[in-house]
Amino acid sequence: MTENQTPSPATAPATAPAFIPTCDLFDRFKDDARYVLPGFRDFGAVTRFSGEAVTVKCVEDNSRVKELLATPGAGRVLVVDGAGSLRCALMGDMIAASAVKQGWAGVVIWGCVRDVAELAVLPLGIKALAAIPRASTRRDQGLVDVPVELPGAAVRPGDILFADEDGIVLLTAEQAAGLK
Repeated sequence: MTENQTPSPATAPATAPAFIPTCDLFDRFKDDARYVLPGFRDFGAVTRFSGEAVTVKCVEDNSRVKELLATPGAGRVLVVDGAGSLRCALMGDMIAASAVKQGWAGVVIWGCVRDVAELAVLPLGIKALAAIPRASTRRDQGLVDVPVELPGAAVRPGDILFADEDGIVLLTAEQAAGLK
């Protein structure tokens, strides 16, 4: 998808396995599992979540984040590569409430969120680096469904993401298909 295209409506996601703790996944897959380096905090009421990854690459512009989380999530997880920027939030309470309404399992943001008190009561998994009151400036920029980087791990659209209190583990759809 090009930088300024609007995302297409959600397609049916691959079937994600039930949640499995990240430590158990790493013990099973060892170095064949990708894991994200520490530094992410939980902001939503849900601290254990999993689902097929949908990816967004955007820096200080949450246009694509808002658009995607307003589409049917079908239990998927939005992974946002915000380049670790701590200058503004890429999601707040209204966008997160839209994600809940649309059935997203979670959002992982390599960047910031805002409206922390409101996020804390939403039934949504939310992991981000920090909170900041400053909103992003929407310039209609960002890339959707492209490989993105989180600290320590590449994430491809369609990977299966598992997140809990211990961290974030990523498996390919093929690896996840073998889980019971």
